[in-house]
Amino acid sequence: MPSPTRLLLASLLSLGLLASARAAVETYTIDPVHSSVQFSLRHIISKFTGGFTKPAGTITVDRDHLENSSVHATIDVASLNTASPKREQHLWTDQFFNLAQYATMTFQSKAWKQTGPDTFDVTGLLTIKGVTKEVVLKTTLLGFGPGMRGMQLSAWEASTVIKKSEFDLAGPAMLGKALGDEVTVSIAIESFVKPATPAAPAAAKP
Repeated sequence: MPSPTRLLLASLLSLGLLASARAAVETYTIDPVHSSVQFSLRHIISKFTGGFTKPAGTITVDRDHLENSSVHATIDVASLNTASPKREQHLWTDQFFNLAQYATMTFQSKAWKQTGPDTFDVTGLLTIKGVTKEVVLKTTLLGFGPGMRGMQLSAWEASTVIKKSEFDLAGPAMLGKALGDEVTVSIAIESFVKPATPAAPAAAKP
């Protein structure tokens, strides 16, 4: 029968391994101030570009097994920026994004497949205007590092191509010849983990 000392050591080792495993998984918050979602599509013979300035969400990262990571992200449709307020007002109508009914877009990852030392195919469900489709984000991990005020940072780039017609964003038929259907999406993400708040000192006993 194992001695009490051996049982205690085994328990401590087990707890240490579990704590180490938990420590390897970190949840980062997407920083909208330092992140962006840009898009481009054909406009007659040129390219039309725009973007969204308020992505949000979380990235759960297992540094030891990055293929076990996950991301849940949202985009505020009202943060659309095309350098033309008149055009944005048009895109917010029910002919396109229908902002009044669908204020956010979402992406929820389902699987991460490592394709290189720092590259991944992140498969997930993209929901725009109430329509959900599976897409693959070609993703690159740019790195981890310290940030300001003790924060831990992670940075990512991703891209994909979607068809706006599949998300009910094609608009009036008269625009069909002027605007292309394929939309190239480029994503730049900076995310952070805040430092742990030190525990308040215990009050001295009288």
